[in-house]
Amino acid sequence: MKIGLKYGTGDLSVEIPSERVTVIRPAHQPGLADEAQAFQEAVRRPIGSKPLRDLVAAGERVAVVIPDLTRPLPSDRLLRWLFAELNHVRPEHVTIINGTGTHRGNTAAELERMVGPDILARYRVVNHVATDPQRLRVVGTRASGKPIAFNRDYVEADRRIVLGFIEPHFMAGFSGGYKGVMPGIADLDTILEYHGARIVGDPRSNWGELSGNPTQDYVRHHGALLPVDFLINVTLNARREITAYFCGDVLQAHNAGCAVAKRTAMAGFDAPFPIVVTTNSGYPLDLNLYQTVKGLSAAAKIVSQGGLILCASRCNDGFPEHGNFKRLLLESRGPQPLLDTIHAPGFSLFDQWEAQLLAIIQLKARIGLHSELPDDDVRRAHLMPTHDLSRALRDELARTGPEAAIAVLPEGPMSIPYLR
Repeated sequence: MKIGLKYGTGDLSVEIPSERVTVIRPAHQPGLADEAQAFQEAVRRPIGSKPLRDLVAAGERVAVVIPDLTRPLPSDRLLRWLFAELNHVRPEHVTIINGTGTHRGNTAAELERMVGPDILARYRVVNHVATDPQRLRVVGTRASGKPIAFNRDYVEADRRIVLGFIEPHFMAGFSGGYKGVMPGIADLDTILEYHGARIVGDPRSNWGELSGNPTQDYVRHHGALLPVDFLINVTLNARREITAYFCGDVLQAHNAGCAVAKRTAMAGFDAPFPIVVTTNSGYPLDLNLYQTVKGLSAAAKIVSQGGLILCASRCNDGFPEHGNFKRLLLESRGPQPLLDTIHAPGFSLFDQWEAQLLAIIQLKARIGLHSELPDDDVRRAHLMPTHDLSRALRDELARTGPEAAIAVLPEGPMSIPYLR
């Protein structure tokens, strides 16, 4: 059986040398026939809120938060329709904030692709910088008693609009909602606390869980310290088409979207698979190994203890090269020593959370990675460089026996399996 795996901007064809194959894809949802018309209807008849246009007065300063390049939200289309709806607000009264969290700021060329050249030319667009006190402003106190700061442009705005998309998330249960604010535009120390080893390692910080999820609880409690006037969330299909809008009150709209995402993007199974093939859903999610942990985490939900995960993720942006993720992986002697370091009293380093999650997966299964990363770096990260996925499958079946069941996630974390 040949299967196309999402890889970069195209597909990677892989021969699966077995008949015991289960292909796991999200339930297909057709794109909306008229995305622009549906947008207008959603913001004029929102969930639990007044219509968007009625919430924003002409002279008010407006902050619009969008996710960064690592998220596939069609911000260019959404912003065009948003500003058409708010055509009574002058462009100079609007700031678009690229919610980078701790990711690198996007370049001018990347921002142009993200928001569209017409929007970039008319509106102020800024990258959030979590480490620059001059670009932050304290808004309150965290549950831990420490101060929390958000992006200054967001804090000083009269009205705040947050854009995002909803899909299962490997820690927060689902993306979207207040997550655009926390951690999207928060200060570094708060983001470090949010990604602390205890919260990340809690078994309730898991795909598809909202109730009792300490990661989602942190997002919602702290994201609500300043009012979000209007949420614009969408669900997407594999072609990045918008399948539905969830707009209005943050919690009501987000909960409605999460319920839909759970029905369409999650699938239960009765037994684990000795072999799981996954991706990170192609561009832009497979830009680097940091993001690829999501696709690996999806596979880990159903792989047998000691089984094999094979992942196709281009990683053309490296680990990435900035931050501490690469250093944590390459300097560790293995997954368990890395976890011991992260759980040591007083240890706190940004990017530790993704390294922690990868180490947990590595303790469960062997991981082969097909990517553009140098082989030596892949090995030093305690992964197996895998240039030929078909051959790797043949070798594993020769080792385990030809009856071993194989699961394939061609779109990676766009479809989340779980054991019932």
